[in-house]
Amino acid sequence: MKGMFKVAGMTMLFGMMAFGANGKVYKLKMGMVANNSSNEYKAAEYFANNLKDKTDGQIIVELYPNAQLGDDRTMLEQLSAGVLDFTFAEFGRFNIFFPEAQVYSLPYAIKDFDHMKKATNDTAIGKSLKNKINKNLNIEILSQAYNGTRQTTSNRAINKMADMKGMKLRVPKAEANLEYAKNVGAAPTPMAFSEVYLALQTNAVDGQENPLSAIKAQKFYEVQPYLAMTNHILNDQLYLVSNDTMKKLPKDLQKVVKEEAEKAAEYHTQLFVTEEADLIEFFKNNGVTITEPNLDEFRASMKPFYEVYMKKNGKVGKQAVEEITSMK
Repeated sequence: MKGMFKVAGMTMLFGMMAFGANGKVYKLKMGMVANNSSNEYKAAEYFANNLKDKTDGQIIVELYPNAQLGDDRTMLEQLSAGVLDFTFAEFGRFNIFFPEAQVYSLPYAIKDFDHMKKATNDTAIGKSLKNKINKNLNIEILSQAYNGTRQTTSNRAINKMADMKGMKLRVPKAEANLEYAKNVGAAPTPMAFSEVYLALQTNAVDGQENPLSAIKAQKFYEVQPYLAMTNHILNDQLYLVSNDTMKKLPKDLQKVVKEEAEKAAEYHTQLFVTEEADLIEFFKNNGVTITEPNLDEFRASMKPFYEVYMKKNGKVGKQAVEEITSMK
């Protein structure tokens, strides 16, 4: 009797429907912070549509954008508990569970997306974290996508790091972003994302930093005449699934989920790469002056933050920084 209740409970938990024409139908949920006009949503929709097609309707993924199910931390916890099936997260975001993961968010630690993939898959720190995420959090990483590189907009030109001295720079409440602003000489000013446009418009802050896609989507270019290609933090996006969800799927459907997550990540990456190339011209055509400061001094300025990270994480942190920054 107890076993019957357990099976019934798990069936309700994962939203499994009775039987479809080709077998059992699995109705699954995917949550995300991004809104339904974002590249993330487009890629998630691509993932969901392909899963439905490739499984003849046996896997149906319902999308919940706009943080309907909570922020990224909340959704990771839901995934871990097995009450959510899929979500997105940056690899570095797992520092909320494993502090050493912050190495992936250290400004200038990651050069480009190829470097990010190697740092994730081909290093001792990456392999260790993936194992911890799987074993300790009950979450499987299905694939990894490129999600844009953070740049800096401002109300004055940034041709060199000294131009940022004293600049009130809006940043999210994340240590890596706060430290980026502080170490380049700006005055970090945390505030809600929804408040940024007005703050820029009224000069309550002098600038902000975000990927190009966000700068366009939020129309920051309307109130910021300068864009500096500071390339300080590369954002990735992991396609994540609860281990509980995968265990409920037959082997053949597990295989399809993994294959389609890889394809979705490739599509996701291409959306951002194509958009970023086009946005440079878009911003120029909208009167934005784009500068490319020498980034050597920006990188060098982050040394104190790296030292804080290594002190906090000891031998593991030191090895992680050395391993990732020395990769070719």
